[in-house]
Amino acid sequence: MKINARKLSLRILDEIEQMHEFSHVVVGKTLNQYDIEPSDRRLTSQLVFGVLENKLLLDYYIRKLSAQRFSRIDRSVVNILRMGFYQLQFMDRIPESATVNESVKLAKSISQANGSFVNGILRNFIRNGKKVELPNRKQHPITYMSIMYSFPEWLVEFWIEQYGILFAEKLMYSSNKTPKLSLRINTSRVTIDDFKHSLIEAGVEFSTSELVEEGLLIESLNGLSVRQIPGFDEGEFAIQDISSMCVGKLAGVKEGDHILDVCAAPGGKATHVATLLNQTGKVIARDLHVDKLSLIEENATRLKLNNLVVEQYDAMSLDETIIDKMDIVLVDAPCSGLGIIRRKPDIKYNKTLESLNELIPIQNEILAVSSKYVKPGGTLMYSTCTLNSHENQEVVDNFLALNPEFELENILGQNYLTLFPSVNQTDGFFIAKLRRKMTL
Repeated sequence: MKINARKLSLRILDEIEQMHEFSHVVVGKTLNQYDIEPSDRRLTSQLVFGVLENKLLLDYYIRKLSAQRFSRIDRSVVNILRMGFYQLQFMDRIPESATVNESVKLAKSISQANGSFVNGILRNFIRNGKKVELPNRKQHPITYMSIMYSFPEWLVEFWIEQYGILFAEKLMYSSNKTPKLSLRINTSRVTIDDFKHSLIEAGVEFSTSELVEEGLLIESLNGLSVRQIPGFDEGEFAIQDISSMCVGKLAGVKEGDHILDVCAAPGGKATHVATLLNQTGKVIARDLHVDKLSLIEENATRLKLNNLVVEQYDAMSLDETIIDKMDIVLVDAPCSGLGIIRRKPDIKYNKTLESLNELIPIQNEILAVSSKYVKPGGTLMYSTCTLNSHENQEVVDNFLALNPEFELENILGQNYLTLFPSVNQTDGFFIAKLRRKMTL
């Protein structure tokens, strides 16, 4: 049976809004229920994530062009209008007539009146040259950027305060762009050159990361799914963002090391350091949540890593059996996730300044507990996927003030490494490398 991509997109958007579920979870769950053509799968994903990325802008259009109060419009009709505006504004390959007709069909399935309502608003938008006047940028810069880039005003102000207005605007713009797929070559299974050659033969277009030599950015899959990429079944690569790969690459892994990852799911960093050990040493990959442990095990099995063990453990509880025994400890702390908005646009709308501050005591505690496992001379890596100095530099500075036996190690010429989607074409990411002194 042919699946209607727009109808499926509406169903997903309605479910996200009604059930307050994460978009990537609902999209994955829904798409896996059907045998969908690749083109319809891509359209569904693009519509859902495109609407969520630009939701405040699309809602501004609805408010400006509707005589009916926004709060009184049926919620499914709101999502139909959002999809319609998104297609008209951002998807030039879809004919305007097709966008309007399909939107009206969806609205008519709710009621005839809603069909007329949607038809009128979308055609009015087209007649106006698909332009709606935004707030004055000079007089109201925060409001303008909030609507233009669909970031809540508190987050616009927050990033301007930390990075300045020009950098913050570039950061918001890039956070709305779909990230490229990135692969980490499993160098314990295949050489970098041989893997690249297999991709070239399959017609896969890629570029090599400037940060991590075994990291590749996929420009085009040539119609292949991830599972059809050469070497998938053989465990020759893992899916991991370049920013996350930097943790393992910068940790200074040596063959024979004993390594602990205290918040390991879904296993990207743990499997990376296990690969760098070249089948020697040992990696203990821990996570609090049982349902996430299977993800780590699944990745380790496919990558054929025999030096990695998975354990359920609370990172805030001290394990006295491994005090002073680890060469490297990885702490990828629970965080606000402001660096991965381009992957999970819901984050923009679900976070508050208060929720960010609530994480800081947890981060402080996990870092303090995890440091006890580092042997003298060993390495403690602290990382987050957020762009917030209070969760990043300040957490590390606070730890160093209380733990003089640790010192910062230089990373690429700086005390801390912060990666930005607007600068590095990676997720937003923070990394600090600390060394435990041999003696005080």
